[in-house]
Amino acid sequence: MEVQGRIKMIGETQTFGSNGFRKREVVVTTEEQYPQHIMVEFVQDKTDLLNNHQVGQQVKISINLRGREWVNPQGETKYFNSIQGWRIEALQQEAAGANIPPVPPADAFEPAGDLNKEDHDDLPF
Repeated sequence: MEVQGRIKMIGETQTFGSNGFRKREVVVTTEEQYPQHIMVEFVQDKTDLLNNHQVGQQVKISINLRGREWVNPQGETKYFNSIQGWRIEALQQEAAGANIPPVPPADAFEPAGDLNKEDHDDLPF
């Protein structure tokens, strides 16, 4: 699966436990009618993948959904979900209309002055 959007925040690498488990979080804001702020975590050696990215950058992140079960000290079973990233790539910013030639200003066109009401108009509207 993938998440695509603009980086809103990149967290610092956090280290947990005696075995040195590492985690780093990034928040990506999707660009759709109702933008979503999606937090994706990168773990262990994947935390370094965020070093080459910065806030405001358009990215595509390959993700896996992770779920786990935990039984608390009172014996209640709880479930947790996480979104784990394993690849991130910058998206090339395309300039708006880069492939469309610029339109000349309106005053560059001469008005049509030789029109007669009797001339046949073949436009369908």
